Amino acid sequence: MAQYLMSVLDDTAGLATAQEMAAIDVFNGQLQAEGHWVFAAGLASPSTATVVDSRDGEPVFTDGPYLESKEHIAGFWIIEAPDLDVALRLAALGSKHCNRRIELRPLLSE
Repeated sequence: MAQYLMSVLDDTAGLATAQEMAAIDVFNGQLQAEGHWVFAAGLASPSTATVVDSRDGEPVFTDGPYLESKEHIAGFWIIEAPDLDVALRLAALGSKHCNRRIELRPLLSE
């Protein structure tokens, strides 16, 4: 099975509501029951990010997100699916359950 990253895109500063968290828990349980679950997590606010750049020798540490934008990644799922159609169906369900847009991307395989 192929693995996919489902990134949760958010344009608010707040966390998920209690109702959204309950719906996400239901979706997580469904992913686990159907054998698609690999890993998932929510992320702290973009303001807590540190960008690290060591490309030119000494590392440079910059507080805050890499890009200033209206949207940020609020969380993610790593799932397994037999094909893109199944992954798209799961991404649509994830979007519905967390009440946010989802970006779906396949992970590179070796």
